[in-house]
Amino acid sequence: MVFGWGKKKNDDKQEESALQNKTIHLPDVLKVVTELCKLRESQTLSAIKNLRDQTAPLIDDLIKIGSVLEKDNLNVDDIDKHLAIIVVRGKNQVIDVIKKDVSSLPKINSINDAKKLNSTLNQILKKVGDVLGRQTRVIHIFAKKYAAQLKENLEVMNTNYSEIHKILKNFDATKFTSDEILDMVNQIKNLKTDRIEHSKKIIDTNTSLESLSEKITSLEKSIEQIKSSDAYKSYINLKNELDVFSAQKSKIKNEIDSQFTKISRPLSRYEYASSLDKDQKNILSKLVEEPFDVLLPSNKDPIIVILENVRKGINSGAISVKDVDKTSLQITETEECLDGFVNQVSEFFEKYNLMENKMNSLRPVDLNSLENEFAKNLSLKDDFEVKSKTIQDEINDIDSKIPRLISEIEKKLKKFSNTSYTISSS
Repeated sequence: MVFGWGKKKNDDKQEESALQNKTIHLPDVLKVVTELCKLRESQTLSAIKNLRDQTAPLIDDLIKIGSVLEKDNLNVDDIDKHLAIIVVRGKNQVIDVIKKDVSSLPKINSINDAKKLNSTLNQILKKVGDVLGRQTRVIHIFAKKYAAQLKENLEVMNTNYSEIHKILKNFDATKFTSDEILDMVNQIKNLKTDRIEHSKKIIDTNTSLESLSEKITSLEKSIEQIKSSDAYKSYINLKNELDVFSAQKSKIKNEIDSQFTKISRPLSRYEYASSLDKDQKNILSKLVEEPFDVLLPSNKDPIIVILENVRKGINSGAISVKDVDKTSLQITETEECLDGFVNQVSEFFEKYNLMENKMNSLRPVDLNSLENEFAKNLSLKDDFEVKSKTIQDEINDIDSKIPRLISEIEKKLKKFSNTSYTISSS
């Protein structure tokens, strides 16, 4: 356990009972976290400075060993010359690494300095450890007087490095936790701002809903007042009569369609084969598609001309039919019915227009605009109700998120310090 930051399992209950309990306001969390971070940084730097100061003399010893070893010929003159070459090469490799890679440790004034120390020490141990590993037989056999000191120095240096690395790792974990806490505090701050804005929106929306409801009620009364009047009742009665009368159109139309269907084939062929002016083409097209629409007094003579031209085309063979005599007879029959059809259509439209004009004269002038306004406001009310519900759901979501975030902050603060904090969000 470093500086009391970690926990041993058998200490959990004891530490839990020793925790202080404290209530703070949410804005005070920043101050608590900042102070704790400063304390942890100070403790971290103090501990690493001590470890650095313990390690620095070992680095100096390592450099001194390299200097002494460089001057020591290891009595290679007394051994086989081939073995002597291997020993000298191994000795030189150790000396080169010490000269090149073993350097003084940086002073510790900041966390960055501590991280630099951690990196520097790691590199020294790695380089020296690697070369001594490769040359272990040379050192232990031909440089025994250096081996023990090197081993002892490196063991202490490794222990100190491991402790420095562990302390920095704990500090990084502490810093990460503090950043998480501060991020959650900012989240709560933003959520509270959002809630204020949402509350204003829902007030405005509900005010608009009240206004719309009043307007809709007023429009309903106005429409109801109009619809309860004698004039409107007369209008409805006449409208119903007109609907009943409109059914006569189907009867007349069916009778006309039945007659013109008999000559629809030659009429269609004449339409494609003839060169008529624009008005005649329009009349002919309607006679084929919807004869009812063109059986007007003004079109009677052009229709007869068209029918006679069709007859001529049949007789001349320009328009082919199965039975010339029968088709000619059907054209004659159609011409004979033409006056009756035109009169029926004219009488229908005359009476229909008369009833329609009378009905329109009785229709209240403001009813259409009132009903349109009523429908528009009903639609607006639906939109505002959906908007109000959406905003309220977002407020409810915020109200559930804030307590969860506060609870999470309390848990992290408890791990972060030796105090159990209760946070008041008010």
